[in-house]
Amino acid sequence: MTRPMQSTLEGQAVLITGASSGLGRASALAFAQAGADVALLARSERDLQEVAAEVEGSGKRVLVLPTDLTDDTALARAVERVVRDFGRVDVLLNNAGTDVPGAVKDLSVSDWDRVLAVNLRAPFLLAKAVFPSMQAQGYGIIINVSSVAGKRGWANAAAYCAAKFGLTGFTQALHAEGQAHGIRAVVVYPGAMATHWGDWTAEARRDDAQPERPADEALEPEIAAAFLLWLATAPRSMVLT
Repeated sequence: MTRPMQSTLEGQAVLITGASSGLGRASALAFAQAGADVALLARSERDLQEVAAEVEGSGKRVLVLPTDLTDDTALARAVERVVRDFGRVDVLLNNAGTDVPGAVKDLSVSDWDRVLAVNLRAPFLLAKAVFPSMQAQGYGIIINVSSVAGKRGWANAAAYCAAKFGLTGFTQALHAEGQAHGIRAVVVYPGAMATHWGDWTAEARRDDAQPERPADEALEPEIAAAFLLWLATAPRSMVLT
């Protein structure tokens, strides 16, 4: 007999990166409305406080964690704070991303390193940090947000594409390691977000033969957030990778 879909995240805790705007903000609100306590991680404390005020309207606990995702120590401390205050981490949503558009011949090593640090190294460090807590409770899901740039390389976006392609391999390996402990990992490839599609395509794809996607085809963050919530509430036996 098939078990019914879990309808809420009551009693669970979620950590979201890039939570100050766009998909991160929409996801924070969706997860809180589903019953979860939410930890918000991004660089801007002011923006996080605004999202926190919205989350509190759902009656759930919220943590504001202004953090530089390139700072290894800060990431570890953020996870420690979540575990200390919420007692657990059930869902890790690695949503934050950044890019430095430009041709390979013009891209500096420091820009390359920063893009990979935010888009690939930070998800690794956060997954590594939450793994013991998830293993102890016998359950957890790590959702890594990739991009269409994780499926195909675009001109003038080499670092971003490299990081997003790498995120796929990392997620699959993480899932294989976590299965024995009840931990799942899944990577998702949302299309263009309505919040930033124009800015990204104008620079990163200026020399590419592919046409820009019409604005009315850009994905609203709330729609993507609903899908991420579905992943988090899907039956634990479901294979999602």
